Amino acid sequence: MTKPATRPASPLFSSGPCAKRPGWTTAALDDALVGRSHRSKPGKAKLLKAIEDTRRILKVPADYKIGIVPASDTGAVEMALWSMLGPKPIDMLAWESFGSGWINDVVKQLKLKDVRKIESGYGELPDLSQVDKTHDVVFTWNGTTSGVRVPNGDWIADDREGVTICDATSAAFAMDLPWSKLDVTTFSWQKVLGGEAAHGMIILSPRAVERLTTYSPPWPMPKIFRMTSGGKLSDGIFKGETINTPSMLCVEDYLDALAWADSVGGLDGLIARSEKNLGVLEAWVATSAWAGFLAEDKTIRSCTSVCFKVVDPWALALDADGQAALAKKLADLLDKEGVAYDIGAYRDAPSGLRIWAGATVEASDLEALLPWLDWAYAEVKAQLSAA
Repeated sequence: MTKPATRPASPLFSSGPCAKRPGWTTAALDDALVGRSHRSKPGKAKLLKAIEDTRRILKVPADYKIGIVPASDTGAVEMALWSMLGPKPIDMLAWESFGSGWINDVVKQLKLKDVRKIESGYGELPDLSQVDKTHDVVFTWNGTTSGVRVPNGDWIADDREGVTICDATSAAFAMDLPWSKLDVTTFSWQKVLGGEAAHGMIILSPRAVERLTTYSPPWPMPKIFRMTSGGKLSDGIFKGETINTPSMLCVEDYLDALAWADSVGGLDGLIARSEKNLGVLEAWVATSAWAGFLAEDKTIRSCTSVCFKVVDPWALALDADGQAALAKKLADLLDKEGVAYDIGAYRDAPSGLRIWAGATVEASDLEALLPWLDWAYAEVKAQLSAA
């Protein structure tokens, strides 16, 4: 094949940290409150605005608490696991590496015994009807490393007795989250809106607050996980009084991303952009002779972290090492050409490619990338066939 003449204007298709919003420059940080305390009046005002804008754009109910917490989405999930699990049996859902990681933490670190693992392989969802409404449930809304999302929250009982803990880091700002079904929801700034890393968000329903204030875990609680004091919610966390020192540069960057979200129509506009991007990729796969979706079922296919597998019979005849080498060479060649960075499959996932299609990615860049994918596959196939 002839090398394509048109390149994506932006080659940034990483699944985390994700592409920054179109037109971003460091000028977006000019108003950052550097050299000042985050506990100063202006510092608290910035942090509170980040919380309030998050609530408005995500349409979070007024009686839900939103806090900025340490250590990205991972820190936010761990806060919930360590603070809230124990009083009820737990259903742990996993269909990719991050869900499996939460199982490991609950079973091997917290050493909780009354735990059911409800699992499936990459590209699939487990049977969600198995979830028991009398249990707590921990799950990812969107499997970043598998390209699989839950289609809705209908499987979560309205009259549930347990709490739902949802890792939504690659879903928030790209998918419609049913807040009435979610008691703890977490995400990080560095995902869908392309903010800077190390800061997480935790959103608590009234039911989650009740659990926090009526249950005291039997294990020691690290300071950065503590959301209560003396049996009462540490309300300052949810007003911008962070547990530890946040980066005010990162805060400014997140505020800029939220302002951009408003400019494209808020949550509805963000979802539309991401779904449009998925549509570009689906149209290409429909006519591709070599690429398929890891998530074959369209109803559970992610519109952010879109994962591909190679379906060319020639490639399928290779052993596992050969297929892995093919995928790596593909990603490396596209990186070398400067048309797509960081699109290799996650290290624990099946070999293939993973392209971020969230709202900060332009559909025109995906359209420009597709001929490059075909060219790169033809090049690598020819090299390996000749070897």
